[in-house]
Amino acid sequence: MKISTPAFEEGGSIPKQFSRDGGDKSPALQIEDVPEQAKSLVLIMDDPDAPKGTFTHWILFNVSPRTKEIHQDSPPVMATQGRNDFGDIGYGGPQPPSGEHRYFFKVFALDAVLPIARGAKRSEIDAAIKGHVIDEAQTMGRFAAQEIATA
Repeated sequence: MKISTPAFEEGGSIPKQFSRDGGDKSPALQIEDVPEQAKSLVLIMDDPDAPKGTFTHWILFNVSPRTKEIHQDSPPVMATQGRNDFGDIGYGGPQPPSGEHRYFFKVFALDAVLPIARGAKRSEIDAAIKGHVIDEAQTMGRFAAQEIATA
């Protein structure tokens, strides 16, 4: 399985329009080679470099395994969004407090559809997918805190 984005190269800089302060739009994603036996997909975007531990920016679950593309700023209609660590349902773009952080977009193919509701938190997703992951893939981009010019 593979996940990629036309918005930035693997390991490259995430454009500002996808950041919390620059438009907060989710980037387009492409998913390939999903196992035939998959019943649903889960997408998680997180930042392992956050000061207090991994910070979850986006959770999409119960995505159809036939999904090949997630359009920019438009999650699939047949998917459920979870609650990010900003406390919002949906996408929350990069906003590192300082320095450059890595942002991982991970996709998991599951042998089940998750019996959980919209707004689920990361801990609920992690518990629900345990034992159901049949394949996974990830891509990573970087985003640096915007330096504030002082006069």
